[in-house]
Amino acid sequence: MMRLTHFSYILLFLVTVLCLPADLAGRDIRIPVAVTADVHARLFPYDFVRNRPAKTSMANVHYMVQALRARENLNLILLDNGDLIQGTPVAYYANFVQEADKNLFSRVMNFMQYDAATIGNHDIEAGPDVYNRLREEFDFPWLGANVLDKETGEPYFKPYKIITRQRVRIAVLGLTTTGVPDWLPPHLWEGLEFQDMVGAAEYWMDYIRENEQPDAIIGLFHSGLGPLDPKPEDHPLEHASGYIAKHVPGFDVIFSGHDHQRRIQTVINVEGGEVLVLGPGHFAEHLALAELVFERTSRRTFNLKGVRAEMISTEKVVPSHSFIQQFEDDVQEVLEFANTPVGKISESMHSVESLFGSAPFTDLVHKVQLNLTDADISFTAPLALDATINAGVVYMRDFFRLYEYENYLYTMELSGREIHDYMEYSCGLWFNKMQNADDHLLHFHRDPLGRVPADRRGWRALRNPPYNFDSAAGIRYVVDVAQPAGSRVTIEGFEEGSPFYPDSLYRVAINSYRGSGGGGHLTEGAGIPGHELSDRILHATEKDLRSYLVDYFREIDEYVPEQRDNWKIKPKEWAVKGREKDMPYIRPDK
Repeated sequence: MMRLTHFSYILLFLVTVLCLPADLAGRDIRIPVAVTADVHARLFPYDFVRNRPAKTSMANVHYMVQALRARENLNLILLDNGDLIQGTPVAYYANFVQEADKNLFSRVMNFMQYDAATIGNHDIEAGPDVYNRLREEFDFPWLGANVLDKETGEPYFKPYKIITRQRVRIAVLGLTTTGVPDWLPPHLWEGLEFQDMVGAAEYWMDYIRENEQPDAIIGLFHSGLGPLDPKPEDHPLEHASGYIAKHVPGFDVIFSGHDHQRRIQTVINVEGGEVLVLGPGHFAEHLALAELVFERTSRRTFNLKGVRAEMISTEKVVPSHSFIQQFEDDVQEVLEFANTPVGKISESMHSVESLFGSAPFTDLVHKVQLNLTDADISFTAPLALDATINAGVVYMRDFFRLYEYENYLYTMELSGREIHDYMEYSCGLWFNKMQNADDHLLHFHRDPLGRVPADRRGWRALRNPPYNFDSAAGIRYVVDVAQPAGSRVTIEGFEEGSPFYPDSLYRVAINSYRGSGGGGHLTEGAGIPGHELSDRILHATEKDLRSYLVDYFREIDEYVPEQRDNWKIKPKEWAVKGREKDMPYIRPDK
């Protein structure tokens, strides 16, 4: 029997490859690209706030990823599109409490073998100590081509990554929304500059094509779809994925994020080419999957024949057993942290009541904000629709119902007129102009015919998110919902009886998101130019507001909920009937 030498094996391999049938040269190569976005720290199949199992998590995603890798012969590319590291007790514990050699998020993402990720605004909100640590610990690049180092003018995060599968070279360009300076305190992004996404996309498209010559280019944008043809004054765009898809030719697929919306949409660009735009939604509930199909035109060249899209729900799959085993100690630590007793409360408080007037849920935040500062007035909003703090023992997890993210507390100086206009803007987002007692009190989304549509469960969607429905404490005021937006609010004076003057200056307690321009209350409502907001800040807290709420409960034996009753909605009869009509319609937050 003849034995093949090492040289013979090499010769046999070369003959086999070089003598392949001609049709094999054109055999398709399929490369699936799976993307998560806006996970917001849903790492484990457990809801640490409600203290119960959760249907979806990154553990479920890992199960799907394992199945895809097995099916696709390891061709899978796995990407994340930002807002990963903030939003639950898991995030707070991992980033600010847990002592470990590596951050929990880097351990999870490395375990799942992500190939690249784009940084989101809530990842920046965790602060430079956290995002700089993760940038070093991730086994993959954290992308952000339009986030520049002010000193060097170069991208602070990696601009793009070339990923190779079966010799096919795919470029992934990461961009993030430019709104960070408008939403976050400067100390969280000091030294960074956020360039317009469109200009960055144009520059890096040319650079990648010239220097890398990839077989396909993917946009991984922490930004929603947005308008395809916005007005010039709308730039820079918070949601720029659609505009870039249309106006910056060269992208084959764009993955969107930030707006928490699921989408599979084709955009025709200015050269007539098709660009697939996919968004996976949020909270690890879905994987957005794009399968890129290439035809081999030679040994080293490939032609993209087409892209197929799919949205994969993770709700019906079991969590990955290996994932749970790997992180079971971390799960136990987070459970112990979330279930730490903090204090007591005598009666339950419900966030939904804050939509219909002065309510104990938001009045608690007002109370703490005024106690922490020397402010005359406090602004705050309900951050969720379905949050309840139950009577009895209050646990650490309950404070994530009050404040999901790590907002800081500012004391700002505003004129009486600016305060009034601020409140007018808030009420315009919040309340409908009622025509009679049978009309809707709240500002619901309406269809093109002006109707308020319901989903199959009878819920209606509010036109604007409730975290923009700011009420005030410290002053007495009335909201007249029979009047149009801009003519609703009458400030009668301060709660303690002193008069309120439009031309006087007052100290206002306000969270850092709003104080930095988030929601537009100060810029569009009060008319303060964005670049002047920092000059209005008299003081900023060292810790996040949630921490101060925890401290407040630890200092007292039992909290007795109070309702300030410092503001009313009129006409009273309309407000009462409007509440009765709208309460059953409100779609709860997930």
